[in-house]
Amino acid sequence: MPNLKNPSSPSDGYRGRFAPSPTGPLHAGSLVAALGSWLDARQNHGQWLLRIEDVDTPRCIPGADQEIMRQLLACGLSWDEEPIWQSEHQERYKRALDRLNELKVLYTCTCSRQTIASALEAQGVITPRNQEIIYPGTCRPHEIIPYKGGSELLDEVALRLALPPNLTIEFEDLALGKQRQDLNRDVGDFVLRRRDDLFTYQLAVVVDDAEQKITHIVRGEDLLSNTARQIHLQRVLGYATPSYFHLPLVLDEHGEKLSKQTLATAIHTETEQQALNSLRNAARHLGLSDLPDGNRVSIAEWLLAATQAWNRRITFS
Repeated sequence: MPNLKNPSSPSDGYRGRFAPSPTGPLHAGSLVAALGSWLDARQNHGQWLLRIEDVDTPRCIPGADQEIMRQLLACGLSWDEEPIWQSEHQERYKRALDRLNELKVLYTCTCSRQTIASALEAQGVITPRNQEIIYPGTCRPHEIIPYKGGSELLDEVALRLALPPNLTIEFEDLALGKQRQDLNRDVGDFVLRRRDDLFTYQLAVVVDDAEQKITHIVRGEDLLSNTARQIHLQRVLGYATPSYFHLPLVLDEHGEKLSKQTLATAIHTETEQQALNSLRNAARHLGLSDLPDGNRVSIAEWLLAATQAWNRRITFS
């Protein structure tokens, strides 16, 4: 296991993280995100944390978290504090919902996905396949009154965050430059707790990043569209906003993102040479060149060279 350090305060500087969902082993795309975030932390003399995002329990595969950890360590990507599992920190998310309830920005929603799609269709809005459905405000009350008794007493209803009008979020992405999103037009009021009583990714990631004092988030470009709503939620809850750096996605032969859903093949890390080959493939995708080649270089030597070569202004392949 890696050498673990004591938890830090924000004054300790850079704190990054890798936060995989345990829905299967690491594949080429997730290794790119892991390597990119690890290199950015190491070059900035920061800390790199591991968080297992298992809040969506129906999608999690038993043992996948341990396999992911084994793969990371086989690739020399060690973390600096004890890993955390979202499933062990449900009270964090309940407290955040209670705070939002007090602020009168949370309301209950009974809409199913089909109900929302039908409401949009009645307005002449057809959502393309695989596109996010924009919530039309079907259940939003004219005046939001805090519910009583706590969110755990609300069965078979979702909890949505009420957005203020004309909400446009702008931020600077360290890889992609200036970003801008109109949340009312592009997203609508979004869910923080689902009808099946599970907390959503949007809530859990914002709360956990604040609790862990994360200062820099390096992750795949597929999560770019989530950033504006996460920044808004950070502001509502009074959290600091980290810096964001979105990495290029690894695509399959059909031009789709590699993922568990598209049956992406797990990386091979059973031997040191297999792990090194996987790291080299990830580095090439990140635009790193002139790294040690051949069979005699160790993973530690290769990672040192990759850290020295890491540059946020490189041109990604």
